[in-house]
Amino acid sequence: MRKIKRLPLPAGTRTALAAKQAVVDARSATLFSANDEWKNYRKHSSILTVHSTLKKMAGKRERCMYCEDSHGGDIEHFWPKTAYPHKMFTWENHLLCCTGCGRIKGIQFPLDGSNQPLLVNPTAEDPWDSLEFDPDTGNIVARFDANAKMFSAKGTSTVNVLKLDRREALAEGYRRSLRRIKAVLEPYLAPSSQAPDARTIIRALKIADDHGLLEWCFKFSGKKEPPFSEFIARYPLIARKIIASC
Repeated sequence: MRKIKRLPLPAGTRTALAAKQAVVDARSATLFSANDEWKNYRKHSSILTVHSTLKKMAGKRERCMYCEDSHGGDIEHFWPKTAYPHKMFTWENHLLCCTGCGRIKGIQFPLDGSNQPLLVNPTAEDPWDSLEFDPDTGNIVARFDANAKMFSAKGTSTVNVLKLDRREALAEGYRRSLRRIKAVLEPYLAPSSQAPDARTIIRALKIADDHGLLEWCFKFSGKKEPPFSEFIARYPLIARKIIASC
């Protein structure tokens, strides 16, 4: 996962979505089908704009915002539309999702005692605050909070719902990204090597990183492990620029 900046929608699109949401909110629950309502409206120009904007947010590879491994082709409702129809046409509730993650998540949406989501929303928070990467297995797991002496509740729930630690193909994809990232750094860690150009290495690292691992490598737990720890110690200014670019 990676933190994703939510882009603004055109004013006309937001107005159209708000108008449609108002219609939904006024419907009688006994006469209402969230799935039909969405299906009947999904070819409207405002939804097409939502879809195209989400694809821009996801980057050139248009990866799923949950797993970062597969192509994101579907509009995902973070708060499921069947249980929370009052959020169905809310822009902030829309993500880009692959078929696999959408099928696995389904209508699962655990809440905490304050009725706040126990799932990571990558457009509203940094996933690495709740999640951890296991470089040995390639799995995404819950982050352990040393101060609280417990695993992140949101991280645990996100991993369980999306099965992030039980998808072998997904884990292999993360391991491959890690190997590519390490390969970019290795030439600059030889004893006689010179400092890389910051823009050049950032570009190379982003091409190598298919799964949003750079922040984990340079800002979170990965910074303590080789070769990231050696690179940070040797080129601290460049490392800070890498972090700023994530």
